[in-house]
Amino acid sequence: MTLTVSADPPAERRLTKGLPVWTDIAYGISLPLALLLAWGLSSRFGWPPEQILPAPQVVWATIVELWSDGSLAEHTLQSLRRVAIGFAIGVPPGLIIGAALGLLPRVRAFIWPVFTAVAQVNMLAWLPLLVLFVGIDEELKYVSIAWSTAIPVILATTRSIADVSPKLVELGRVLDFTPLQRVSTIVLPAALPSLFTGLREGLAAAWQSLVIVELFASFEGLGYLMTWGRQLFQLELVIVAMLVIAAIGLLLNASLQYLERFVQPWKTEDPHGS
Repeated sequence: MTLTVSADPPAERRLTKGLPVWTDIAYGISLPLALLLAWGLSSRFGWPPEQILPAPQVVWATIVELWSDGSLAEHTLQSLRRVAIGFAIGVPPGLIIGAALGLLPRVRAFIWPVFTAVAQVNMLAWLPLLVLFVGIDEELKYVSIAWSTAIPVILATTRSIADVSPKLVELGRVLDFTPLQRVSTIVLPAALPSLFTGLREGLAAAWQSLVIVELFASFEGLGYLMTWGRQLFQLELVIVAMLVIAAIGLLLNASLQYLERFVQPWKTEDPHGS
């Protein structure tokens, strides 16, 4: 017997529910286009000066140049590799620790206050200590990204499991489910939406920590490209790196959203949009 649990649609879909697809797309791109127009007009009239904010055409020319000589692809691939490894290292312990905290109230009562305090400390503050233990080579980047990934995954996993309705859990006991069956047929389906939210937050945190560690100690990657541009006072390089980071982060987030819908076939949309 399989017990299915329906869940509310993600916030992104609730916010745009009832809008036609093309209208939704038009609303989504209207703000970036408006910002691009304001950027172009401000550079045309010289406010702020080009030394502070390069013109859009300068940034585009820099993108073309960096792509033509292969350096943009090289820096991007290096950053993607670091994020992929750090994310892969951080997610499993994040899920395991979060599941333990969510399923075992005594463990949660014992660990949660300390963990919550540790989670408040920004990754940048941990770097000096991490350097002492792992050095400043690639291991530092992997550990930093994994740490930043694990924190939101643990938080989301713990809360999603702990917030499962006690009535559903009690129903599993009434149906004489084993603990494993209760977790697989009741707890996990009910917790999955929040779990994927934690994964998306973990991925966003991984990108943020990537930039920090590449600014701190690196000779390649998008964070290093930003540092190099700042040192040369070529802010177009900084903006190019920022645009690439934002674009890749958006694509990765969309990929996780697609995966979330794929692995949750029990979630259905109301055909009347209510």
